[in-house]
Amino acid sequence: MAAPSGDVTLILQQLRADQPDVAHQLFPLIYKELQRIAGAQMSRERPGHTLQPTAVVNEAYLRMVAFPQEIPWQNRAHFFAIAAKIMRRVLLDHARQRTAGKRGGEGARKVEINAQLLVQDDRLEDVLALDEVLGRLSEMDPQQGRIVELRFFAGLNVDETAEVMGISASTVKREWSLARAWLERELAAKSA
Repeated sequence: MAAPSGDVTLILQQLRADQPDVAHQLFPLIYKELQRIAGAQMSRERPGHTLQPTAVVNEAYLRMVAFPQEIPWQNRAHFFAIAAKIMRRVLLDHARQRTAGKRGGEGARKVEINAQLLVQDDRLEDVLALDEVLGRLSEMDPQQGRIVELRFFAGLNVDETAEVMGISASTVKREWSLARAWLERELAAKSA
């Protein structure tokens, strides 16, 4: 059973108002949803990945509540959107550590954005390339960048993404299609 969104929103507001004693109330309310998001992201990871979903959840949560006054929490949906982004950062930081010293440029190959992109040792550079072009997309079109993060990295469907972002499902579909096409073109140019 999901926690009432008002409870989560109230606790987030209290955290932002520098009431750290309520932090212990938040985790039980949001843990299952964080596990679901981490599971969606980890499903794209290579088998035998050294990080487990629980470790990703814990690291992301610690990063999020370390400085609660610095994040302008709006509501429960906003919290989970930020959680997905931070979990992605945790996985990318891990990938960067694993590929340190492996970069080179030889043997470049086409990188496609799709839900089957697995982070295997031989594909870590692809994920880092995707992160780089996604950063550029987010600078050009923040809405498209956020849709990609929510759809691809958080594993949200069109309706869930629309709800989190407060836009229509048809807008999500249209922007998702445009963003995917742009990302695939940029990734192809990068690997050429």
